[in-house]
Amino acid sequence: MSKLDGRIGGLTAGYDLHADWDGSRLTGRIGGQIQGKDLRLEVQSGDVDGRVGGVVAGFDVDGDVSGQRVEVRLGGRIDGDSLSLDIRGDEVRGRFSGRIAGKDVTLTRRGEQLSGRIGGQVDGKDVTLTLGDVPLELAALAAVCAYKALEDVQQGTAPSSYGGAS
Repeated sequence: MSKLDGRIGGLTAGYDLHADWDGSRLTGRIGGQIQGKDLRLEVQSGDVDGRVGGVVAGFDVDGDVSGQRVEVRLGGRIDGDSLSLDIRGDEVRGRFSGRIAGKDVTLTRRGEQLSGRIGGQVDGKDVTLTLGDVPLELAALAAVCAYKALEDVQQGTAPSSYGGAS
C-alpha cells in the first residue's frame, strides 16, 4: 500500500489530502475530520469511478485515466465540471471546468513530489503532494478533486450530485 499526502492551497485557506493506494483503489480524506470529505476512487482497465464526500454533500467522479490522459467529469451532467489533463513525462497540463470560466492545471513531478498550481496566480491554489507509488495521473486527479472540494466550501455551494451507485 502506498500513501498520497500533502496540501492543496495555503496554510490557512487550504485542505490536506491523505489517501492510501492499493493498486486499484485510492481512499482517504480531503480536509480535516470535521470540515472535509471522504475520497474514494477506483480504477479498472482505464476507467475511474468514485465519490468525493457523502451521498448528499459531495460529487461523483467518472471518466477515463491513462498514463497520458485524464478525461473525467466531477459532479453531475448538468451541475458538474469537466477535467481534461495531458501527461507528458513528469508534466501534467490541462483544464478544469471549461474553456471560459475554468482553471488551468499545471503540475510537475520531481521524484516522489508533485507540485504546481490549479488556477491562476490570483485565484488559484498551490499543490504540494508526496506520491509514493501512486500513479501520476491518479495523484493529479485527486489534487483536482481536493481543489474542487475546497472551492465548493469557499464559495458556499457544496453541490450534490447523487446519481445512484458509482
